[in-house]
Amino acid sequence: MRVFAGFDRIVVDPEILSGKPHVRGTRISVSRALEVLAQYSDRESLRSDYPGLEDEAIRQVLAFAAASVDGRVISLDRTAA
Repeated sequence: MRVFAGFDRIVVDPEILSGKPHVRGTRISVSRALEVLAQYSDRESLRSDYPGLEDEAIRQVLAFAAASVDGRVISLDRTAA
């Protein structure tokens, strides 16, 4: 499993979700997390349905998406334990 520089909650593992960036410890891809955030107006309902999306994970998903849309390259930093 690899993490992105500055994003310890966003990881890549070729064994999970075909290597798509996802929230560490879950099978929630960054793209799915963004869809979920767009659908839920209430954070408590979101937490109930998606407990893996903690506040820090949500912050990192949004920052990762913003960097991706901006065209910035986010390098893989290291292998996570």
